[in-house]
Amino acid sequence: MTGRARAAAPARQMWPLYAAGFTTAFGAHGIAANLGGFSDDAVTSLLVLGGLLALYDGAEVLLKPLFGSIADRIGARPVLLGGLVAFALASAAYVVADGPGWLWAARLGQGAAASAFSPSASALVARLNPSTGLGRAFGGYGFYKSIGYTLGPLLGGLLVWAGGLRLLFAVLAVLGLAVAVWAAWAVPAVPPLPKQRQTVLDLARRLADPAFLAPTCALAAATAALSVGVGFLPVSGRAAGLGTIATGAAVSVLAACAAVVQPRAGRALDEGRLSPRAGILAGLLVTAAGLAAAMLPGLPGILAAAVLIGAGTGLITPLGFAALAGRTPAERMGQTMGAAELGRELGDAGGPLLVAAVAATATLTYGYAALALLIALPPLTALLLHRRPPALDPSP
Repeated sequence: MTGRARAAAPARQMWPLYAAGFTTAFGAHGIAANLGGFSDDAVTSLLVLGGLLALYDGAEVLLKPLFGSIADRIGARPVLLGGLVAFALASAAYVVADGPGWLWAARLGQGAAASAFSPSASALVARLNPSTGLGRAFGGYGFYKSIGYTLGPLLGGLLVWAGGLRLLFAVLAVLGLAVAVWAAWAVPAVPPLPKQRQTVLDLARRLADPAFLAPTCALAAATAALSVGVGFLPVSGRAAGLGTIATGAAVSVLAACAAVVQPRAGRALDEGRLSPRAGILAGLLVTAAGLAAAMLPGLPGILAAAVLIGAGTGLITPLGFAALAGRTPAERMGQTMGAAELGRELGDAGGPLLVAAVAATATLTYGYAALALLIALPPLTALLLHRRPPALDPSP
């Protein structure tokens, strides 16, 4: 198989890739949401808790571009399988050892392993599907990742309640190994393609190309808004006197909207009813509107924010990845997906940091406003430039 497959991949080939996306999302949020409530010597302060939370994402930020390039060199399937097995082994290490140091080691190992199999799964989604089916393929992949983000805190909490962190890590070990076996059986080998030698300057030019930069920045903005919604909407709810059930329901609405919109956006792209540019611009504006709605007091503002942020990020994610995959040479697909995932991780960290910094000097309302303005400014500028009178347009 050279380049992308001629026809859409059969469902049996895609399901293990969707399961890999679910695994990384469930592993990230299932543990992160339950570390703070676990009374263990390993988690004794907010500083230690913050370090444990940062290990997973920190490993992904550093290693995803590296593993994406390795996937291009040796093939995405071996990197996918190796990452899933490593994820299972890292999870099992804490189950067996059950010590404070092993918790740190296991969390770091999980993040490093996810750095391998996450961009490899994205690259395989792109390589196994034709350009005319990329929207649907990435819509399904994003849907199951959103399910992992949604169910992670709930199922993780139930597992920790039933058997502690060791049970949660045991389930993750079994899940990683099961998905690896499934992928080994169902996902075909997609050999690496010959490619021209690339210098650091060539790579810099490619990553600075608007065809790469614009979708990646949009993905980063979507992830930033999603992280802010999940992290700060409950804070707004508590400030408005709402209980944990109401605020938890709002976060679930956000994740559910993101999950429902992604497959529909992908199908609209494949059927020609939506272009990547128009869809991404609309998604950014809807996401910014959601952050603006979060500035409104009480439950109506929180629910409106959850719906709009979820819908906006659900629109951006499959279109952004499909746009990147459609413009990337097949032999560089792993590198592109690793770099795009890096952009998402930076947004995941940068969005909450920006809102928290503004909230610390003013209020949380101003924090929402700052991120909303940052996200809305590029699409508004693009729309204004696009609608300039022809006499003012210097392009031929």
